[in-house]
Amino acid sequence: MLNRRQFIKVGGECAIFVASGSISFGKPKQEVPSYLKGYEELYAREPRQAALTWFKEAEFGLFLHYGLYSLLKGHYKGKHSKPAEWALFRTDITLHEYEKLSERFRAEKFDADFITDMALDAGMKYINITTRHHDSFCLFDSKYTEFKTTNTPAKRDLVGELAEQCRKKSLGLCLYYSHGRDWRHPHAPGSMVPAKNIDYQKYVEFMSDQITELLTNYGPIAAIWLDGFGAARKLDESTLKTQELYNHIHGLQPQVLVSYKKGLLGTEDFMAPERHWKGTPTKPLEICNTMQGYSWGYDSADEGRHRGPDEVMEMLMRARILPANLLLNTGPLPDGSIHPDDVRTLKEVGQRLRKDKSQQ
Repeated sequence: MLNRRQFIKVGGECAIFVASGSISFGKPKQEVPSYLKGYEELYAREPRQAALTWFKEAEFGLFLHYGLYSLLKGHYKGKHSKPAEWALFRTDITLHEYEKLSERFRAEKFDADFITDMALDAGMKYINITTRHHDSFCLFDSKYTEFKTTNTPAKRDLVGELAEQCRKKSLGLCLYYSHGRDWRHPHAPGSMVPAKNIDYQKYVEFMSDQITELLTNYGPIAAIWLDGFGAARKLDESTLKTQELYNHIHGLQPQVLVSYKKGLLGTEDFMAPERHWKGTPTKPLEICNTMQGYSWGYDSADEGRHRGPDEVMEMLMRARILPANLLLNTGPLPDGSIHPDDVRTLKEVGQRLRKDKSQQ
């Protein structure tokens, strides 16, 4: 038992610890995501505002469209040959034939270390990857589907590998996710194998569960980039409960931004229209475009016609005038490697950007 003098001494020491910050109360201080280094003060007050400020200053990002469709190289039956990533929907290939492609998916040359180094060297600040396209094939290890890379001969979680490298190198990681369009899920709008009694709520729960996985298993995420605008806008908002999903996303990670193409509800954090968009942005803007002629996924018909450094520099210039970020897409080859033409172009673009900066 402490006497009065001992009690005063211990109490004084505790006061010193509290005053010095050795003891703190309330919520523990949240670690700043590596891609937001330099925005610490703003992040401490308002994480999403810090992320928006970072995003508006980022200017340049890398888009990756990779999946089972990449194995087809744009060669498949049917009169519609483009875009390559829509092969399941726009060609004569059956769902069963398409699913069998997973037995050939090895991704043996998908190298997240190389991809992130390439992006950094090109002057890019973030990377966006198709975690799940309209065909429902997942590049991550989701417990809500068997149709995923970890169940292929690759046996790899490509999103996880990329997340690790982005975190190490302070690159923002944005995650593309197909919303409102799924050709394989029986309860999704436009499904190729619809259930007898379609229950959209089951599909809404499936999407929410998967996005929860993406925001809890892969560290800090810069943005959830939703795609499926054409299908989703035909449905009443209450059907897909999109605003509830936005709120859920922001609740899971306070800094994460939400985009839905040109803006589905108007409550998104930024707009991300394709290619040669014209209009007056009501939010921070990102223009996405391809290094191939049209397809986002790899299409061998574009061999010899990939965009070179002059065209990419022109894209960047147009984006700056808007002002907007440029999200520049490359479709990895079937083995997961980056097309050599795109590697050379991005290397040259990085050199030019560094030269321009040194002359300012």
